[in-house]
Amino acid sequence: MIDEEAGALPVHGVAAERVLGEIRELRGLDRPTHGGRLFAYVYDPGVPGLDELAAAAYAESAHVNGLDPTAFPSLLAMENALVGAAARLLNGGPGTSAPEVVGSITGGGTESLILAVKAARDARPEITAPRIVVPTSAHAAFAKAAHYLRVQVDAVPIDPDTLRPAVADIAAAIRPDTVLVVCSAPSYAHGVIDPVAQIAEAAAVAGVRCHVDACFGGWTLPYLRRLGEPVPDFDFAVPGVTSISVDLHKYAYAPKGVSVLLHRDPALRAPQYFAYADWPGYTMINPVISSTRSGGPIAAAYATLRHLGDEGYLELTRRTRQAVRVLAEAVRGVDGLRLVAEPESTVVCFTATDSGPDLFVLVDELAARGWHTQPQLRYAGLPRSVHLTVTAAVAPRAAEFAADLAEAVAAAAAAGPVPLPPELLALAGALSPETLTADLVANLAAGLGLGTGGPGTGGPGAGGPGAGAGLPERMAPVNTLLDAAPPALRERLLVEFVSLLQRPSY
Repeated sequence: MIDEEAGALPVHGVAAERVLGEIRELRGLDRPTHGGRLFAYVYDPGVPGLDELAAAAYAESAHVNGLDPTAFPSLLAMENALVGAAARLLNGGPGTSAPEVVGSITGGGTESLILAVKAARDARPEITAPRIVVPTSAHAAFAKAAHYLRVQVDAVPIDPDTLRPAVADIAAAIRPDTVLVVCSAPSYAHGVIDPVAQIAEAAAVAGVRCHVDACFGGWTLPYLRRLGEPVPDFDFAVPGVTSISVDLHKYAYAPKGVSVLLHRDPALRAPQYFAYADWPGYTMINPVISSTRSGGPIAAAYATLRHLGDEGYLELTRRTRQAVRVLAEAVRGVDGLRLVAEPESTVVCFTATDSGPDLFVLVDELAARGWHTQPQLRYAGLPRSVHLTVTAAVAPRAAEFAADLAEAVAAAAAAGPVPLPPELLALAGALSPETLTADLVANLAAGLGLGTGGPGTGGPGAGGPGAGAGLPERMAPVNTLLDAAPPALRERLLVEFVSLLQRPSY
């Protein structure tokens, strides 16, 4: 028997206003998605009325199903318009050197990357053990794609100073069974642009596709170039580039989740499709992973692009560029911090000097002052760092952040590093994923303050205090433990920790 007031399925329906009130109350646990204080996960242009427009457009098409474009031609028209806009922005379409660019709307950057790998794999059915060449700075979604699609990843290290792969190393990694070479414009972690032209040339010489992951920067780099920034060629102006992904729910400022996957010509896109007729139901034909797709996100993206327009995006990029400059200068002005890389796009990434503060404590101190940043763990000789995704909404707050950063660094330095027991840190460095037991994970989680309660504001490695039950007040202990563990153990620990949080409410 279901309880009268039980969770999502009470015996009797609940009044609409009460339900909305409950959702608003739960949303109070979340980090702020507007106001320029969240430097990850969401993208805020700070444009009055845009949310209301997008929500209204979403509602108009929320129940439209992208499964069958013949039944819902409105969605097909909006998809084609969005693909065309992205293609033109990235030097494709009529009048360019890539006049036949085609594309698909996906539910996000990860889906776009999975489909880019699928198209490359399926285009070479004679290769029984396909491989992809990926810089270690490439997005983790490529590893996810390889895992799902049973493709081997050949990871190419990046230079610790330039944070880019060497073109010679990329070329040397290409084998007869390589189906795709990957580069980033820019990489998410540090915001630097890979040498796309040279990598694409190496791929073309080997007869291999080259995908540019511009999910993060594809909608800003063209505008930054127009504003005078020295943006290198990275799009379809580069002959060897065969596909590009760009997320509209990032710097096109559309609601989540909408991404565009572009191919230089229809023949390159063809293996992306899935069709199936060998059953008694309707013949299935899907350009993307999902079959049923709500038209809501696509309509919202269409409304957003139409409303902001080209000049609007140029202005938003100008504001973002100014905010990046202010934040970078703030980092340079604080003793104990240094930039990991000079900003090339919309990312400010910094680390601590030898005499600087514990970065994970600093992240918590910033969160206590209302700034939510993204800590990044050490990797392959690269130091732990703090990532700031900068949006147009940050511009009015950038000077305020600069003042709080200096104050937070002083507080973190006074607090000192996280005092985890040495034996716990030693254990994290010595354990293997196979040796973890449920009891050991539960004890570790309890020691770090991770419980099994209700919703919170983040997860392990997310940074910032947790407002909900199940998360510790400060995340520095969790991040410090993960930082001491090798990547394979980090993965297993995170899976176990998050599984403790994701429990049904009965």
